Amino acid sequence: MYNPSVQYFRQVLQSDGLLIEQHENYVKQSYRNRCHVLTAQGVVPLSVPILKGNSKDKTIITEIEIDYSQKWYNVHWRTIQAAYGRAPYFEFYSDYIQQVYERQPKYLFDLNFELLKLYLKLLKLNKPLLFTEAYQSEVPTNVLDLRNRIHPKIIPDNLHVNPYTQVFGKQFVPELSIIDLLFTQGPASLTYLT
Repeated sequence: MYNPSVQYFRQVLQSDGLLIEQHENYVKQSYRNRCHVLTAQGVVPLSVPILKGNSKDKTIITEIEIDYSQKWYNVHWRTIQAAYGRAPYFEFYSDYIQQVYERQPKYLFDLNFELLKLYLKLLKLNKPLLFTEAYQSEVPTNVLDLRNRIHPKIIPDNLHVNPYTQVFGKQFVPELSIIDLLFTQGPASLTYLT
């Protein structure tokens, strides 16, 4: 996931570790290249543009290249600043996140993995990170498969998020990126997730 959701990290907290899928084909219109943030205008989706290959080919997630000819990262960062610049903990975390963007990883998988590692560190979630060795459509019963369960078009019934104070809006918006929680709750984010 790109800037994974709060729901995702609630599941991570309850897990023994993370098994990162590196053999699936890229799934369009998923959180693999998008996230949601809350601005004064409401929820705004941020999408990382990718280089289009042969549309008939299935492309493995680790081979999806980011399209840097579009200045998406500038738009994303300005949107994040506008949305959270006045949040209580923006100044504590923003430089770390911006540094990941500035490194401009070539592949979407690498960008997502760097952000995931950063968020785990900021949340003080010390979980083992492993990678899949091959794609499996069916996973063992002791593995919670979130590959397609947290999706922009699906509202899962058992991944609810408890309300917390957000920068904008009178009604709580649950399906936002972890940056919403970090910038508004800071070190209490982990307590909130528990």
